[in-house]
Amino acid sequence: MDKLRAIEVFRRVIELGSFRAAAEDLNLSKAAISKNINELEDFLKTALINRTTRKLHITESGQVYYDQIKVILDNLASADLSMIDSSNVLRGSVKISIPMTLGVLKINPIICDFMKLHPEISIEVIMSDSYIDLVEQGVDIAIRGGGLLKNSSLKSRKLLDIERVVCAAPEYLKNAPKLEVPEDLTLHNCLIYTLSSSKQWTFKKGEETQTVDLNPGSYAVNNGLGLKQAIISGLGVTLTPRMFVDDALANGDVVELLQDWQAETHALYAIYPFHKEQSPKIRTLIDFLVEQLPG
Repeated sequence: MDKLRAIEVFRRVIELGSFRAAAEDLNLSKAAISKNINELEDFLKTALINRTTRKLHITESGQVYYDQIKVILDNLASADLSMIDSSNVLRGSVKISIPMTLGVLKINPIICDFMKLHPEISIEVIMSDSYIDLVEQGVDIAIRGGGLLKNSSLKSRKLLDIERVVCAAPEYLKNAPKLEVPEDLTLHNCLIYTLSSSKQWTFKKGEETQTVDLNPGSYAVNNGLGLKQAIISGLGVTLTPRMFVDDALANGDVVELLQDWQAETHALYAIYPFHKEQSPKIRTLIDFLVEQLPG
């Protein structure tokens, strides 16, 4: 038995919650995962995991063992990194998932600059506004709005706060009802980004807060660029990141509304598997994104 390998396998099984997920994460077969766990349990002469057809549960002994080996493995990783000369060239591949519009406008150019600085790094970019499972898809970093993590095997780092604005085309506003306070939005055709987890828009003005429940408008889309095109076409009014419409605001294609009210900002995070935190290429790329994105 390769004891260190078996311990690493045990850790990933516990953190990912299944043999299948650990197998995909470690690029091993499910049979190899089972073999490592069985040999480790035989060596320790105690059950670490209770398996059922649907779920696995860590035993009391397994929890004690996990808490101790996690610290040891993390210390080993830190020791390895301390021996690596910081001038060493970064090598290897990175798979990153980014939202379509934000990726095209802001993040992808930064990734291209990063690759020029580190020519021995290869990067696969997945542009999609839908959330994906990092473990199942083998993704190293996912750029997402919101840092709340349901999976304890993931970590997050905040990249920036995204300012959002209410805007519409002059063509739409010619025959539209007044729009002076947030509650007036209920009288308008609000264009909706369908992948948003909230069906409300919240605004602040000093100590006053107004939250508007959105009425279904005549147009909804799951992509920010599509939403921008609909706004410019005069279909209605929307709330969108300012960085998406900076050019349209500057040339008059759309007009900013409710300027006395501040829309709730959205935070952007880099999400990555817990065990990737010690990877120099992952840490360096995330550091670069933090430095280059407008703060």
